[in-house]
Amino acid sequence: MTTAPIPPVDGPAPERPILAAEPSPAPPSDGLTPQQRTTLIVTAIVALVLLGLLIWGAVVLIQNPTQAAAVRDVFIILMSLMMVFIGVALAVVAVQIALLTNLLRNELKPILEATQETVRTVRGTAVFLSENVAEPVIKLNAYVAGLSRIVDTLNQLGGIFRR
Repeated sequence: MTTAPIPPVDGPAPERPILAAEPSPAPPSDGLTPQQRTTLIVTAIVALVLLGLLIWGAVVLIQNPTQAAAVRDVFIILMSLMMVFIGVALAVVAVQIALLTNLLRNELKPILEATQETVRTVRGTAVFLSENVAEPVIKLNAYVAGLSRIVDTLNQLGGIFRR
């Protein structure tokens, strides 16, 4: 089996200049910047240290039951203080929500209603001006332009007959 020869191309291929490009830094394979990678490593180390301290603390407390009772009592006191703090924070949030609701109902609603009324008035004024001022002025301009054209045509015709 024989193949047909490939016909030659008309002329040599155009030469393109090779542009020197700055090598771009390759992105990291995991998609993290060096700062993000450092933060991730530090966070993992801190988490492992805390886990180790918790395990060590649990072993120490298991070996010393009297000390475990004292630590338990301290944690119960801290938890009750946190509950009081959370209760006060929730009360403050409830009062703030009530004040916001009052503001929306008694101050912003009338402002919005007045704004809507003003928009309706402006819309009516624009329609009135359009119908009673703009349209007659446009019609008058059209009539004046037509009359001016008629006068120009008559002047031109008059100039023809004067010769």
